[in-house]
Amino acid sequence: MRIGTLTGIAMAMLLAGCGREQAPAPVADTAFQKQLQERLLDAKPGDVIDIPAGRHAFDRSLSLRVDNVTIRGAGMDKTILSFKGQKSGAEGLIVNASGFTLENLAIEDSKGDGLKVNEGENIAIRKVRVEWTNGPDTDNGAYGLYPVQTKNVLIEDSVVIGASDAGIYVGQSQNIVVRRNRAERNVAGIEIENCIGADVHDNIATENTGGILVFNMPDLPQPGHTTRVFKNKIVKNNTANFGRKGTAVASVPAGSGVVIMSNDQVEVFDNDIADNKTANVVIASHYSAGYEGKYKPSAAFDPYPEQIYVYGNRFSGGGDSPDGLDLKALKIALFGLNGRLPDVLWDGYANPKHAGGPQICIEGASGVLNADGPNKNKNPKSDAAPFKCELPKLPAVELKV
Repeated sequence: MRIGTLTGIAMAMLLAGCGREQAPAPVADTAFQKQLQERLLDAKPGDVIDIPAGRHAFDRSLSLRVDNVTIRGAGMDKTILSFKGQKSGAEGLIVNASGFTLENLAIEDSKGDGLKVNEGENIAIRKVRVEWTNGPDTDNGAYGLYPVQTKNVLIEDSVVIGASDAGIYVGQSQNIVVRRNRAERNVAGIEIENCIGADVHDNIATENTGGILVFNMPDLPQPGHTTRVFKNKIVKNNTANFGRKGTAVASVPAGSGVVIMSNDQVEVFDNDIADNKTANVVIASHYSAGYEGKYKPSAAFDPYPEQIYVYGNRFSGGGDSPDGLDLKALKIALFGLNGRLPDVLWDGYANPKHAGGPQICIEGASGVLNADGPNKNKNPKSDAAPFKCELPKLPAVELKV
């Protein structure tokens, strides 16, 4: 194994006492930037690229296209790659490679996504912080940590703050573990989209618009299924939605704990889910996102959430101040001005081809509200009885990373 250590050509910029969000954009150290870019370009399989402690400023994206390379810093609060003055490229770091590991550093204020990993296998991301230091802002990059079309993905012990779409987003991938991370003040804290086989556990999702999302979207090459969400703390996700208009997450109500949309075979269990002001759990079809009539059920895309099993969670609070006039009116009509929506909100769209009902099983929640979305919320019902059932447990994900 060859080990390349980058010398400390760039001096660390000390944080101003008035706070990072008020500090001026650091000036790119062109010598350090050039050295790191050349090191990534010349990397060989087996290389470990060590980046020393310090605040290193860049004005263009970094990229890696070589398999089996590790990029390592001195710690997520010690080695900081700042893209605050970025002029070229969108991502902070874009990787098109397998056997990639990123650890112990921070990526701040990239123009677009913080880290994007495209079409690789055996990806490990650990102890990485991605942050937009100005706080929630529609002009922030969309995704913090963003593996897409990947296999065998591990994201652990990381922190993402301020993404205008999703802090941790894994899309169109297979065999995924997302564990022991913290996602806060993003639109979506953690999002699993069109993925097959994902375990999301022991994370903290707080102060996002929506805490943990499991989505299926149309017009993508892989439909998703088989996701387990367990042992997470999903609390106080009430940040106003600052997603860019037209994106899927722009329709997520502020105050959503877990949101399952159009995905199948999803288990939500052994979580602490509390104080999410719209609902602690939202289960919806793609039609609730404004696409009714556009996408019909097909082999390529099923808009209905099915085989959803919510059990063994610890719920408290929530539902007291739902986002949007329709949900506010629904709450007042059914539960009064000082009441609250039950823990689980279902939009009411069920696959008409399945006579056995929506295939949604709920245990241990304060109740289930069928919002009757297909009829414009004209006949909502708060009744948990139709959802008292059990489903087969899903298998654990076994990683090869």
